[in-house]
Amino acid sequence: MKPQNLFFRKWIGFSLVTLVLLAGCGGGGGEGSTSSNTSPEASSSGVISGTATKGPVSGATVMAFAMNTNGTKGAQVGSGLTDGQGNFSIPVGNHSGPVMLQMMGGSYMDEATGSQMSMHSNDVMTCITPHMPAGSIVSGIQITPLTSMAQSMAQNMSGGMNQMNITLANNAVGKYFGVSDILTTHPMDPTINGSGTTASQDMRNYGMTIAAMSQYAKNVGMPHSSGMVTAMMNDASDGRMDGMMAGQSGMGGGMMGSTQVEMGGGMMGGTMMRADTGTVGLADSTSQFLNSPMNRSGLTVQDMQNLISKLTTSNGVIQ
Repeated sequence: MKPQNLFFRKWIGFSLVTLVLLAGCGGGGGEGSTSSNTSPEASSSGVISGTATKGPVSGATVMAFAMNTNGTKGAQVGSGLTDGQGNFSIPVGNHSGPVMLQMMGGSYMDEATGSQMSMHSNDVMTCITPHMPAGSIVSGIQITPLTSMAQSMAQNMSGGMNQMNITLANNAVGKYFGVSDILTTHPMDPTINGSGTTASQDMRNYGMTIAAMSQYAKNVGMPHSSGMVTAMMNDASDGRMDGMMAGQSGMGGGMMGSTQVEMGGGMMGGTMMRADTGTVGLADSTSQFLNSPMNRSGLTVQDMQNLISKLTTSNGVIQ
């Protein structure tokens, strides 16, 4: 074969390969290009992921919301479902700023009874992050009774759910229960054999607090222990664990504890929350759970004495 013919064939082959690659990349498409292979936000879309725990909540819907400038819940920016371990992952496009996550539905194993329970239709769990940069990947976010309490508290602070109030509320609820970061610390599951052995004290306090809420719900005969989350959210809404919730006139304009919290959303015949539920009540429930057969963590009352004493002597003030 002559050298010039060999060169010509190589040049033709190279040109064909180049054209194919350009076509596959959408080459030549202008602003009106509708190529199905093109994803304009693929490299910059943000994602927020984490775990929902009331016991791991499976099959729940998690929705992500932006915040309005006045500190109220804004437009929905994404949604997803939790898997069997309570994990979720939600694309949120190019949203930037605070993000509120709201979880509803699904089912969980109640820690105190060992029963599989459904989240009651009137109960939700929430969390709120102070800031998410546009296009970022945020992982390890927890949705728990504690993050729900912090969200309720921030909502009722003067200025509502702005970045400063979100941070203050998350930190305050964490300090109240001995957890340094309620947004990213994964609660220990005390129903798993030996789970307390390798867990940090933050994880122990987190998991045992959630279990204590389940134990308290069992003690008072609450049919759905998810109702305890709602009761604790309402109690925390005015910044005090005293059985009172922020009045309607205080929404977004400062905390005004003026209404007694009803337990179980009306499913318990008008039973009202005791003033010491969030203090001595949770302390006693922690001890009861630790001494119950449902506690498989390997931890004892002595291991959790600091948390129990902290709750017993608390004046109920979260801030």
